[in-house]
Amino acid sequence: MKVLLCRPRGFCAGVERAIETVERALKKFGRPVYVRHEIVHNKLVVEDLVQKGAIFVDDLADVPAGSHVIFSAHGVAPDVFAQAGKYQLHSIDATCPLVTKVHVEARRFAARGLTILLIGHEDHVEVEGVVGEAPDRTIVVATPEEAEAVQVPDPTRVAVLTQTTLSVDEAMRVMKVLQRRFPKLQAPRKEDICYATTNRQMAVKSLRGKVDLWLVIGDRMSSNSNRLREIAADSGVSAHLLLGANEIRTEWFAGVKTVGVTSGASTPESSVSTVVKRLRELGATSVEQIDGIPETIEFMLPHEVR
Repeated sequence: MKVLLCRPRGFCAGVERAIETVERALKKFGRPVYVRHEIVHNKLVVEDLVQKGAIFVDDLADVPAGSHVIFSAHGVAPDVFAQAGKYQLHSIDATCPLVTKVHVEARRFAARGLTILLIGHEDHVEVEGVVGEAPDRTIVVATPEEAEAVQVPDPTRVAVLTQTTLSVDEAMRVMKVLQRRFPKLQAPRKEDICYATTNRQMAVKSLRGKVDLWLVIGDRMSSNSNRLREIAADSGVSAHLLLGANEIRTEWFAGVKTVGVTSGASTPESSVSTVVKRLRELGATSVEQIDGIPETIEFMLPHEVR
């Protein structure tokens, strides 16, 4: 059995920035530092930060006045910042700059009086944050069918935004419907799906026909990890999303000669290493790294922790 290991994989610049923000805040301000929701969608990353002194909360009312609270890489609505101020908290914004870009676009479109059609999943925290920029002007559209049915006050005054972690193909199918229905649809200056999401999806697509089984390492709450598994499965082979090596099942490998391995943008490389180690124990004789698009992007940390 042979293993083909995709690159790029794992942490993107936005995730690295968010995790480092928490770690630096702990060193600068001491334990504990509070984090609203999961800093990124990976259980192992969250557990590691808890060990270091981070406390994760769902409600800012649970954070003692005067504490430092970090907002996750997924971004938050403006009213969350206002709530933090009300509770006398010191906010540190670890939102990925590419998500911040979508927030800025939402404010710009709303200020011009446009209806915003946001392509994404309504229950995802990133989408909740973007909607919060203009809740009375934003409609979430998840599928081509919803795009066919959506109604707006003025079809000539419509703009479109996209959740950053969607499947490129999935978003394009919805976009084509919206462009057909609303010929004057206004789009962002630059596409919203982030470079890391796109690059990881392209790496998986490049191995179509070369892999008998896919293992996508990532948390089940991770949107981009779920999209990677779906894209892998679209090639007609079995594709499994797993958090780590302990979830591997030996029956998956019956008749398998080549295994493709990738990981979502919030997955630590240590998880990949343990999976590869387990595959060697199950008979993998070679591990070949398949290079895709190089990634050199780095984001500046929030000024509070520099």
